[in-house]
Amino acid sequence: MGKGLQSAAMAFLILTIPSAVLLTAARAADEPKPYKIENGHVDQATYNGYRRYGESCMRCHGPDGAGSSYAPDLTDSLKHLDHDQFAEVVINGRQNVTTSNSNVMPSFGTAEDVVNYLDDIYGYLKARSDGVLGRGRPKRAGDD
Repeated sequence: MGKGLQSAAMAFLILTIPSAVLLTAARAADEPKPYKIENGHVDQATYNGYRRYGESCMRCHGPDGAGSSYAPDLTDSLKHLDHDQFAEVVINGRQNVTTSNSNVMPSFGTAEDVVNYLDDIYGYLKARSDGVLGRGRPKRAGDD
């Protein structure tokens, strides 16, 4: 590849990658909120997402989706991922290998406790990501 072609390819990547990231973030921001929180109390689906997260995701991603030394902070990831992208990673898994580390997210496509409640888990994590739900066990609608 000639030097001029390499420069053009590099310029194209520099210009398109940030716009793709911004487009994805904008699409995630335009989604309807997948949770309901009123007076500090969450709806049943969001509470169920908290429970399911604790059973299937917390061991790697840490309490409240805040990340660990083993897996990334999901409250940050969901600032950039929409529901479909989140579901894709959970169902099919992901492998990120670089020269400095190797991260593997296993597929949960056959784990019924995850797949059947994927929307609830997403709603819980999205509420955490949006900053409208704090750490710890959320109060359910109807709890005093």
